[in-house]
Amino acid sequence: MPKTFAELGLGDSVLAALKESGFETPFPIQEAAIPLILQGKDVLGQAHTGTGKTAAFALPLLSKMGGSSHGSRQPQALVLVPTRELAVQVTGEINRLARHTPNARAVAVYGGESFGLQREKLRKGPQIIVATPGRLIDHLQRSTIRLGDIMYVVLDEADRMLDMGFIDDIKFILSRISNNRDRQTMLFSATMSQEILKLARDYMRKGDMMREVRLNTEQTAVKSVSQAYLLVGEQEKFVRLVDIMRPLKEQAIVFAATKNRTDRLARDLRQEGFRCSAIHGDLHQKQRDTVMQRFRKGADSVLVATDIAARGIDVPAVGHVINYDVPIDTETYFHRIGRTARAGAQGRAVSLVTPDRFPDFEKILRQSKGTSSSAGISRLNEEMGIPAPARRSMQQPSFVKYRRDHHHHHNHRRHHHQHNDSSNNNRTSSKGRR
Repeated sequence: MPKTFAELGLGDSVLAALKESGFETPFPIQEAAIPLILQGKDVLGQAHTGTGKTAAFALPLLSKMGGSSHGSRQPQALVLVPTRELAVQVTGEINRLARHTPNARAVAVYGGESFGLQREKLRKGPQIIVATPGRLIDHLQRSTIRLGDIMYVVLDEADRMLDMGFIDDIKFILSRISNNRDRQTMLFSATMSQEILKLARDYMRKGDMMREVRLNTEQTAVKSVSQAYLLVGEQEKFVRLVDIMRPLKEQAIVFAATKNRTDRLARDLRQEGFRCSAIHGDLHQKQRDTVMQRFRKGADSVLVATDIAARGIDVPAVGHVINYDVPIDTETYFHRIGRTARAGAQGRAVSLVTPDRFPDFEKILRQSKGTSSSAGISRLNEEMGIPAPARRSMQQPSFVKYRRDHHHHHNHRRHHHQHNDSSNNNRTSSKGRR
């Protein structure tokens, strides 16, 4: 039987905030990691998005900091994250959990926001810094942040930070932190590559002072997401996307391969009557904030996103994720569908699979069938009465321009939706997807 938060040894002020938020029972990553962090251990934790890992490190840190008489106005805890959106999300969650904890306030530091505004926030002496690596280095070089008093370091979504090329930045930042024996380091990642393990070996304590928390396959799988796919020709993709989205009552995130493709999809969905915005790496921070504010408040029901831009999006109302373009690897697929079914809620994920991408999607199908918590990914062609494209087109990816006809389908205009960029096959670089 799962323990309660009170049984994990958390402080009274943190428990009061949890009670006000209606949380009583911890998720598996929280139940495993919280006691270890409270004991002062370094923790290497494996957990997918949507499993409650932010609270897994925030709750014990707040408990430890709330009981400390540390009088320094310099930060005591540093949380490194890969994206601006995740920095804002993690900071908000920490501050909500810290509402009754004295001497525990978090500030987000990320690129795209005014440096002067961040400097003013930092002058007030926050105890916790949540930062993206690049902007944190800017502050370190200008001496607006000092890391000499840091006692707690968290690397959140470490695999994505490495994927985005932040490894040298991370090493530089960690080299600026006092390497005392009492410093506690926590690293959380959805995957445990050799590069992640080497990072842990180099910067975490040895022996009994470091513990690994690896949830088993059944726990890390996105158990509460109903998954399906539709085999469809490239010319029909947009038509079928609209067919799938028309009946939806909850918010949805649609993933596309490139920034240009994202903008086009959002534009055409708006023309079909959907309240929709796009988010990708070319937006200025003010534009990104506006898009996310509209989506969180429900002013928009659909968000079209690239993979990198979607990191850190945590909107509980998202009931559906649609892969307009099949991701290039299985980990990206599971990160995407983790945007729905947040913290144990129910969700649905649908992938539109063109014949030229089916060999890549087969890898996702095999991994899904290999999890004991999932019945696999169902095929929608028979259910929707849509014939699968001919196998002979498997090696014939199409790269023609958008074109539209004007006959009707289910009382709405149909689009023959294609793109003229070679990113159609999703084999874009990391930079191209941001």
